[in-house]
Formats: sequence, structure tokens, C-alpha cells
Amino acid sequence: MHIEDVYIWDINAKWLGISPLQLMENAGSGVARTVEERFGKGLKIAVFSGTGNNGGDGFVAARHLSFNNEVTLFLVGEEAKIRSEEAKHNWEILKGLDFVEIKVLRDSSQIRSLDLSGYDVIVDALLGAGTKGEPREPIRSAVEKINEYAGKAKVVSIDLPSGYPSKIRVKADFAVTFQWDKEEYRGFEKVIIKIGYPKELYHLVGPGDAKFALRKRGEHKGQNGRLLVIGGSEDYFGAPYLASKAASYIVDLVYLAMPEYPARRISDPDLILRPVEGKNFAPEHVAPLLELAKRVDAVVIGPGLGLNEETKAFVREFVKRCEKPLVIDADGLKAVAEDLSLLHGKTFVLTPHTGEFKALFSVKPEGPLAEKAELVMGKAKEISGVVLLKGAYDIISDGKTWKYNKTGNRGMTTGGTGDVLAGLVGALLALGNESLRAASVGAFLNGLAGDMVKEELGENFTALEVAKKVPKAVKWVEEF
Repeated sequence: MHIEDVYIWDINAKWLGISPLQLMENAGSGVARTVEERFGKGLKIAVFSGTGNNGGDGFVAARHLSFNNEVTLFLVGEEAKIRSEEAKHNWEILKGLDFVEIKVLRDSSQIRSLDLSGYDVIVDALLGAGTKGEPREPIRSAVEKINEYAGKAKVVSIDLPSGYPSKIRVKADFAVTFQWDKEEYRGFEKVIIKIGYPKELYHLVGPGDAKFALRKRGEHKGQNGRLLVIGGSEDYFGAPYLASKAASYIVDLVYLAMPEYPARRISDPDLILRPVEGKNFAPEHVAPLLELAKRVDAVVIGPGLGLNEETKAFVREFVKRCEKPLVIDADGLKAVAEDLSLLHGKTFVLTPHTGEFKALFSVKPEGPLAEKAELVMGKAKEISGVVLLKGAYDIISDGKTWKYNKTGNRGMTTGGTGDVLAGLVGALLALGNESLRAASVGAFLNGLAGDMVKEELGENFTALEVAKKVPKAVKWVEEF
């Protein structure tokens, strides 16, 4: 697990109803328990807290430790700068306690004159994992002060030694870190404690994943993704339109390539139509579309293509020669199912439902969630790409790990919601996300938009309603 995962897990835990206040309480109480297990009770303990959430964990630890020990809490910085609601809440509790001594250290001169010689244990809750570079004053002086007593008192850091990985860091006997061993932190002993994350969080896609996937990259047109959607045939024009419409809310430009006959039925100023001659795609269209693909960041191929033999030949040739990340959906899946070796060396997401999965891999996914997930993961590994199996719970895997998505409802069995999904996954690829994240978050946003439509209209709605709710779903994620 990496530091970005920590943020994602915290946000997704909140979505599951596990409040940041609960997590802080569990973290601080776990630190206190670890200190007493290692060093006993009846001790004189100094807790140094900063004004961030790491400091908040320190406030909780100080309260728990005060039951059996003599505790002084040193707040390094201004009380007014205590940031989060959870940290403020725990600070207010501490201020009301008569048996915890509190000293506020606003500037470095107050810190330098401190005498900590009577303390048995010093708890470092100054800085968390989110800080960059060397600590600034007055934290820097606090780090140096704690280090003066390293070797005399026991020093315990919360999450990681403050100042790590810079040279100015606390010399801790060990750090109490939460839930898992964060591999990128090396060079100090870690004690790992649980703080109440459920197992779901290993696999669940939630707003945390979506927040990171939706980050904008630039201020200029075209810097936030260009997508090409290839779809449509003499029989179908709705599917590629739905995919393009959904994507248009997320990326800067969407090109929609369709045969000219169905293209006549579409007039939408948000999309750039690129009609090709004829009623269906055929091999002669490969070269011009590869040219167009050079101008975009990702390609969606498949919605509404039909199963004409010439069209299937076109799909196979295009996929074989296209260098861009691909989403292959619907009829596109049936075309590549005949020769999966085309996918070798490509970056791609396949988006099958159960029937299409069987056509691709000759095996039907059934049984409980974990069993299906193992099958999807195995197949994703075989083809070295990402598979998104659509269902009541969508299952997504890159062959190394698997995710599942719980958003969505029965109303989404309506035709076209899969096209909306393909467009969203394509848009997220075009924003520069790696395939597993693009596919997972596409599934999450698609279901979330569907849930928002259901709230408004009940279970009878169309896929276009889902596509039009995408901006609202994105706004909900950004504000969560």
C-alpha cells in the first residue's frame, strides 16, 4: 500500500459510514495501548502534537494515556490553526481535563528552553505522512528538542517519525502505523495496529478512487483529455452517441466517428462528428481513423457497430494497429473474441457482460463475488489487460488485483447504460489514468449517475438520463 491509498481508504471508509472521528479515536487509543504494552504504566509522558490530523491522533493518545500516567501535552503552533473538525473536537475535550497538563508552544524560543529530563516517554505527533521537504519552524525546533532526549527517554512516533524522509526527522524507537505496513517508509521500526478499516476497502471502488481519477491537469483546451469514439452502423446510432455524450462531460474534446448514414441523425454541438463513407465500417476506414486517433489520448470502439463481417475485419485491423489506450465494448468485443492475440502489447479495457465474457473466454462467470473475481483476475492476467465484467456488482481486474463496484440499480438494465459506461471509461483513460483506475471509476460514476436518476424518476428511465447526470455525479465526488 502507498500513501495515496491511505487517502483513498479514508474517503471510502467515510462513504461506508465509518467517520474520520472514529478512525482518529481508534488510532490514538491504539498508540496509547502500544506505549503501555511496551513500557508499562505510572510513567511521565510528554506528547508533542502539531495542528494537523497527526496532532489530533496525539490528542486522543494523551487522553487515553492520562488514565494510568502523568501526561503533558505540548501543542506546537497556534490553537487557531488546528485544522480538521476531528482534531478540534479532541482538542476541546483535552482542554476540559484537569489531569492533562497542556502547554502551547507558539515559537521556537519557547521550545528551545524546554527541559524534558523528567520524562520516561515522548510521543511524537507533530507531522503526518502528507508533508513535503524539511519541517519548518516551530516544528523543526520541536523535532530537534525531541532528538536531544533520544536514548534517554523512549521516543514513539505516530504513523511515521516527523520530518521523514528529510534529514531533519525525529529519532524514534519505533513508529505506530495504522492498518498496514506502508512499504515506501523504510529505516525505522514499525508497530502496525488496526483502526477499524473493514476488508471491503481492499477491493471496493468508492469516491476516494474517483477523486484521484478526476483531477484536472491543465488550464488550456485539450489538456484535459481528447477522446475518439468509433461506433454506429446502418442499424444503430444511439449507442455511440450515448458513449460520446457521457464522455463529453469529463474530457475537453470528443470526436465521434460514425458511418455517414447513421451520422445524419445526430446534431449535438458538444461532439465533433467525423462521418466516414457508407452505411457500416469496413477495412478501408482503418487508415483515416488511425490518423484521427493520433490526435486523441484514448479510443472507445464498439458501441452499435453491428456484426457485419467487413465491420469485424475493420475492428480487428484497427485494434491491431492503434497505439492509443483502448476501450473495447459491445460488438467490438465479439470481433476481437475471434483473435485475442491482437491485444498483445496494448493498453486496453474490455467491458463484457456475462454473455460477452463467455464469448471471449469460453467460460461463464458464476458463483459468489470472490469466486467470480478470481476468474476475472485470471483472464485479465492471461491477456495482460483490464477486464470490467458488468453485473449487479461490476468486477474489475488488471490480473494483479481486483476491485468491485456497488453503485447502480435495477433501472440500469435499460439498453444503453453499458454505452455510457464505455464512454466514461474512455474519458478517464484520456485524462491519463491507468486502465484499472479508469475502468473502476468509470463503473462507479456510471452507477452513481444511475442512482441519482433513480432518486429523481424511480426505476423507469433511459440511458440518456444517466449520461446527463454525469456532471452531477462528478460534482458529488469532488465535494465528498
